[in-house]
Amino acid sequence: MNDDIATLTERLDRILPQTQCGQCGYPGCRPYAEAMARGEAGIDHCPPGGDAGARALAKVLGVDAKPFDRARGEHKPAQVAFVVEADCIGCTKCIQACPVDAIVGGAKLMHVVIEPLCTGCELCVPACPVDCIVMEAIA
Repeated sequence: MNDDIATLTERLDRILPQTQCGQCGYPGCRPYAEAMARGEAGIDHCPPGGDAGARALAKVLGVDAKPFDRARGEHKPAQVAFVVEADCIGCTKCIQACPVDAIVGGAKLMHVVIEPLCTGCELCVPACPVDCIVMEAIA
């Protein structure tokens, strides 16, 4: 990666919400930023960033602003995952699904979300076979 693309990638990555959710079609915020810097992805792929994020990305890239693509997901307020202790069976599927290692616990033991590390990506929710993970808005 040349220096200009690397610098542009850094600028774009700092704008992205760092949810690492994959709704953009890339495995995380950094790969999406790299694709935009190379001219391979549009500014409208990030639901967590919302319209404001798409406008900020457009400004950095010097392209026309447009709203984020609603077909990729919904823009939501900042949120964090919580494990309902009474329902957790300790299967570890949520731990495996978490892209930022914000969930800890052992097999057959209750798991817990380390709130400051959780990006609110929601990837742990469908991974849980007993629906014991809930998302709550951050106040």
